[in-house]
Amino acid sequence: MSKPNKREVEKFRSLLNRFGTGLSWDQTHKLGIFLDELEEWNKKLNLTGLSSRQSIINELLIDSMMPAPFIPDKGNLLDIGSGAGFPAIPIKICKPGLQCQLMEPNSKKISFLKQVIRLADLEKVAVIKGRIEEGKGLLHPEGYDVVTSRGLAPLPQFLTWGAPHLTPGGLIVAFLGSQIEEAMKKSVDVIRKHNLFLFKSIAYSLSGKSERNLMILKRRGNNT
Repeated sequence: MSKPNKREVEKFRSLLNRFGTGLSWDQTHKLGIFLDELEEWNKKLNLTGLSSRQSIINELLIDSMMPAPFIPDKGNLLDIGSGAGFPAIPIKICKPGLQCQLMEPNSKKISFLKQVIRLADLEKVAVIKGRIEEGKGLLHPEGYDVVTSRGLAPLPQFLTWGAPHLTPGGLIVAFLGSQIEEAMKKSVDVIRKHNLFLFKSIAYSLSGKSERNLMILKRRGNNT
């Protein structure tokens, strides 16, 4: 298992330092293990649709780490449609105190996720086989402090699936393209229904490409 190179280390650390969150050597090493394993599995299964390690870092890894500074250090996190582990695995590495459940219906992707969890020695992570619209009995009945997903569905549908599982004061994290205003307009009813409000919105671009938006909504409750 190779160690992450110096350029990768600086990229990981500079991104999070920008938002006031640092990475230890152990966290950086775990991210390297994740990338190593993803490269190997990609040769057989094409888990990401990206061919190079650098493109995975630029397009997926950095993107997935963007919300980490705004996510609590402890609590329960649900990631819906985890696929190749984005954003849940990078977030878990950044926030080792989180109790995470990764929901994924595809058996081969589940095998990959379990392999990464084992090799990177990630604790308090469970992989659930199923779909969010069918798997209520598989989830924590008390709800989650954080719900994430990347590329699962348009924003209104993601909120419809994810928001009911939020605890009062919980956060739901959405990764959007440039059409954030349109997405928000289409989501007005579901936002109101589940007592959500916009907690944080960040516009950014990766590798000079088109604009992206990170949007974090919070569920009112517990004096929020």
